[in-house]
Amino acid sequence: MVNFRDFNWEGLLIEIGIIAAQIIGILVAFLIVKAIGNGVIGRFFDKLLKKGDVTRGRALTLQSLSENVFSYVLIFILVATVFNIFGLSVASLIAGAGIVGLAIGFGAQGLVSDVVTGFFLLLEKQIDVNDYVTVGSIDGIVESVGLRTTQIRSFDGTLNYIPNRDITTVSNYSRGNMRALVDIGISYDADIDKAVAVIQSVCDKIAANNETIVEGPDVIGVQGFGASDVTLRIIAKATSGEQWAVERELRKAIKETLDANGIEIPFPHQVNIQKNMEVAERV
Repeated sequence: MVNFRDFNWEGLLIEIGIIAAQIIGILVAFLIVKAIGNGVIGRFFDKLLKKGDVTRGRALTLQSLSENVFSYVLIFILVATVFNIFGLSVASLIAGAGIVGLAIGFGAQGLVSDVVTGFFLLLEKQIDVNDYVTVGSIDGIVESVGLRTTQIRSFDGTLNYIPNRDITTVSNYSRGNMRALVDIGISYDADIDKAVAVIQSVCDKIAANNETIVEGPDVIGVQGFGASDVTLRIIAKATSGEQWAVERELRKAIKETLDANGIEIPFPHQVNIQKNMEVAERV
């Protein structure tokens, strides 16, 4: 039977205090080293960005990945140090991790697939942070590209976490200039040549004042025939992400110009015809 009166409580409290102080010191050192390391990584990629060696999106992508890897390394060192404090061998930790890894390896095929796919996404520069992309049925702005998941924020604000193994096709709209396309319907009674000339004149004015337009806008001609209108198509090329603003500006300016020149943009009409019939009564 254990005699608690003879137990060295003072020595136990001292040991607990020493261990607690060591753990606190390790945690403080971990936070300090992490902050310094992230600062060094950030300054390194800032220099690359200023030199023009990488694009901003690529720099943000690689910086986020580097910070994650650095954090994982520090966490492993932290765990190994805590093991040493409790008198456990780091070698046994590594051996145990290897055994556990082998045990769960058969069930972690999805994780391995995520990492491999993420590696090739980064290696081949398929997507970067701030790119506008479509992945499957999800489209939006890339916020993070990791070895396991990719985060895409939709335009309604939803943040989508996509496992990299589910990324089979990627449509990237941020590589090169994008096309702005506007279709305008005019009445069948309107003079098509006059309408084309009027629209082209307003397109030229917009191109002279809008720096995001890199080519056009040009009226390419009649695109189709509708039930009540003739469709004219206008095409321009704009810098990535600005094509929608260019389309909105074109629609507004073309509408105002057509109205000013008396060219009708047809819309559905409803005509009510009332006939007054006189009923003659026969006497």
